[in-house]
Amino acid sequence: MPSYIDYPFDIDRRGRVGTTSKDDHVRDMIYQVLFTRPGERVNRPDFGCGLAALLFEPNSDSVAAATQLQVKSALQRWLANAITVVRVDVENQHERLLITIEYIRLDTGERQTDEFTTL
Repeated sequence: MPSYIDYPFDIDRRGRVGTTSKDDHVRDMIYQVLFTRPGERVNRPDFGCGLAALLFEPNSDSVAAATQLQVKSALQRWLANAITVVRVDVENQHERLLITIEYIRLDTGERQTDEFTTL
């Protein structure tokens, strides 16, 4: 069974690079797209969605709707070779946004749902 480098990068208890399963690797890739700020990566300045920038923004239904479009377009752009985005829901919950992403993994064809929150 192949293993993938875990994100965030770590060293396991044997002193080796931490690895993870394919399921977790796909979730890690989604996390990287969502929480990387555009301009953060030197060689790919347009990479990312920039959800971390919403940290100090006022939370409202209009922010949730804009975030939904932003998330879906970023995932389709950067992970089109790994997943097909079926649905993105963004729910305004007091001081944070709950982001639910339903997608189909292209390597297995299985449908998965993951949740992410902005804090």
